[in-house]
Amino acid sequence: MANLFPKESNIVPIKIILCKIITVIMIVLGITYYFTPKYTRVGYKPTQPVAFDHSLHAGQLGLDCRYCHSFGTVSSHSNVPTTQTCMNCHRQVKSNSPKLAPLRESWETGKPMKWIKIHQAPDYVYFNHSAHLNRGISCASCHGKVNEMEVVWHDKPHSMGWCLECHRNPEYHIRPQEEVFNLNWKAGDGSTKAQVEQGRELVKKWGVSPPQNCQACHR
Repeated sequence: MANLFPKESNIVPIKIILCKIITVIMIVLGITYYFTPKYTRVGYKPTQPVAFDHSLHAGQLGLDCRYCHSFGTVSSHSNVPTTQTCMNCHRQVKSNSPKLAPLRESWETGKPMKWIKIHQAPDYVYFNHSAHLNRGISCASCHGKVNEMEVVWHDKPHSMGWCLECHRNPEYHIRPQEEVFNLNWKAGDGSTKAQVEQGRELVKKWGVSPPQNCQACHR
């Protein structure tokens, strides 16, 4: 009796097994990348050209975030400080410190400081800083307690799911407008319940209704 299938069909099961193995490997690699800090950049802490201690400036000295990051409340992006901003203080304070040599060189030559960006939204993501800051979302909600960081690191995942969680439940993060830049502020007794109760009042008062559709962030 003649064979119903050609000899080539004998390797089909092997091909199927190989495809399954490759598929499993790709799924594992995808999960390893997209659901770990390798993708979210959590913990990323680059070495800057000048060691700027945020715990000293924003914490101990109480420097307002807006002094260095001046565009945040009026623009879609938040800027890194210019050399002029730094030298407003450091022409008098620690003006001869060896640690500030790159800053003085930038001031004398006119070449901008090459700060390394820690938080960088992908090109396909639209994020408006002013829209969030002007509706009670603090810097700490997205960047962590920067005022306690000697070296700033990427504290939050900034993934799509993480952003949507806040858009679905803004009461967990929203705070009085005057407390947005007070990174140590806590609602009431500091409990989650107190935050949610006050947050719900502010959401209702300001008519906050964060969009959850694709076009809100992918334009």
